[in-house]
Amino acid sequence: MSELMETGTEDGVLTIRMNRPDKKNALNRAMYRAMLEALQAASADAAIRAVVFAGVPGAFSAGNDIKDFLAIAEGGSLPAETGDFLHLVAGFDKPMLAAVDGLAIGIGTTLLMHCDLAYASPQSVFRTPFLDLGITPEAASSLIAPRIMGDQRAFALLVLGENFDAEEARQAGLVYRVVDDPEATAAKAAALLAKKPPEALRIARDLLRGRREDVLARMDQELEIFAGRLRSNEARAAFAAFLNR
Repeated sequence: MSELMETGTEDGVLTIRMNRPDKKNALNRAMYRAMLEALQAASADAAIRAVVFAGVPGAFSAGNDIKDFLAIAEGGSLPAETGDFLHLVAGFDKPMLAAVDGLAIGIGTTLLMHCDLAYASPQSVFRTPFLDLGITPEAASSLIAPRIMGDQRAFALLVLGENFDAEEARQAGLVYRVVDDPEATAAKAAALLAKKPPEALRIARDLLRGRREDVLARMDQELEIFAGRLRSNEARAAFAAFLNR
C-alpha cells in the first residue's frame, strides 16, 4: 500500500483515503495501484460490506498527475493499473460511497458517477478539464453523464469544462446531498448499508445499476481514444504549458 493512500476499516466499512495533500490528491500510478489493491481485497473479504472514498480537507482529488500524462506522451504506455482500477470500479460488487470536500477534478468527478451515494461539502468544486488538456472523457463518463444529468449539462461538464459548485453537482446527480461534514455523513450511510442483509443488498444494487456491459465497453473505447490523445501534439503542448505555469 502506498503511503499516499490510507485505508481503515470500521463497522464493516472500508475507507480509502487519498492522502497527497501537497499535490491536492493528484493521482499517480502508485495511488491507482493502491486503490486497485484495496478494492480487490475488499471484494474478497466478506466482512467488508461497503467502501467509502475520501480525500483530505480541501481536496478530494485534483485529477490525474500531469507528470504521468507527460511520461506517456513522451513514449510511455498507459499504466495497466489505471484501466484495471476503472474496470473494477465499474463492476464492483459492494456499495461505494464518496465524501467530497473541495476540489473534485477529472477522475475526482468521474469516479462519483460509479458511486452509489456521494456527499459533498458546500465549498466543493467539480470540473473535468479534459479538452483543455487536449484529451477526452474517461471512466465511461461520456455514457453515464448524459444518462444522469441530460445531454446539455453533460456537454457543459465534459466538453465545455464548466465548473459545477456543490449545489449544481447535486442538481446534476453527481452527489446525493450537500452537507457540512460529508465524511461523517458518508460513514454513517455506509454503516447502515453494512448492517443490511448482504445478499438482498447485492441483488437490489444490481437491479438498480443494471447491466454493466455497456459501461465497460464504453470505458474500453474511451481508454483507447484517451491513450491516443495523450500522445497528440495538442496534449503534449497542454501538458507542457500546465507544468510551466
